[in-house]
Amino acid sequence: MKKKIIFGILAILILIAGFFAWKFFGSTLAAEEGKYLYIKTGSSMNDVQNELRKSKFIHGTVWFRMVSKMVGYKNVRPGRYKITRGMSLAKLVRMLKNGQQTPVSFVITKIRTKEGLAQKIGNSFECDSEKVIKYLNNSDTLKPYGLDTNTVMAAALPLTYEIRWNTTPGKIFDQFMTAYNNFWKDARKEKAASLGLTPLEVSTLASIIDEETNSAKDRPDIASVYLNRIARGIPLQADPTVKFALKNFELRRVLEGHLKVESPYNTYQNKGLPPGPICTPSLETIDAVLNAPKTDYLYFVANSDFSGTHIFTAKYEDHLKYARLYQQELNKRNVK
Repeated sequence: MKKKIIFGILAILILIAGFFAWKFFGSTLAAEEGKYLYIKTGSSMNDVQNELRKSKFIHGTVWFRMVSKMVGYKNVRPGRYKITRGMSLAKLVRMLKNGQQTPVSFVITKIRTKEGLAQKIGNSFECDSEKVIKYLNNSDTLKPYGLDTNTVMAAALPLTYEIRWNTTPGKIFDQFMTAYNNFWKDARKEKAASLGLTPLEVSTLASIIDEETNSAKDRPDIASVYLNRIARGIPLQADPTVKFALKNFELRRVLEGHLKVESPYNTYQNKGLPPGPICTPSLETIDAVLNAPKTDYLYFVANSDFSGTHIFTAKYEDHLKYARLYQQELNKRNVK
């Protein structure tokens, strides 16, 4: 009888130990694959527990508090933490204790304005868009980088950046600048200098070309047109700069009235390049500028077959002929 009692007690103890082990080390989190726990800067342990319950990763806080005490999790580290299917409570607590957060893969494609960049950052990170735009509009914070409020978009190269969710606007911009400086090595700087341009001016010109066309094969020739115009002191007369000045990016047809907009970005009224990029310039187009062919082209117009390609000419009379064909086709298609 005594042996039976002892075996019974042992069985109960084993069951209890197994239950505790399952709670601590088993697949106890109620989470789907790829979900994230967001812990804001300044959060307390209570805030963490409440967020875990709110996000339905745990149903109660008793076991979480117990495991946290066992592993010494006291200091809350803000961040974005990936919760995986089958994760144990012990693994979760160790991850939070060690601050092993998962960075955000922040992808920049074409962004036209600082406000657009600020909004994208605000949607992806803890800092809101208002803080970001204040940073981008602050001349004092940009000056050490050799930038101003007009040229700042040149630093936001279209790449994928791995950035921690709770990173400040300044630290995010530091990562942009690291990528920018890695891209602008001496070889590219030397090519820019040979064209009589700074890297920022090359980026500005590339941004105009990116807005002019999606045709990769036309970009080098468009670059040559603009470089020839700059060299001869002829206004660029680039329609995308007018759209940027008007902040009307849906405008399909630039008419005479649009050309009267008063703005340093209006390249019909002002010679040379505008004060800064009109979108985040692509790396391929920057290189198209740096490696632009030597041509005598001064004009280009979209092909009237609407293929997305362009016709390049050196003489104004030829340009007018092809421009009329394109305008006629626009009228036929009732493009406003």
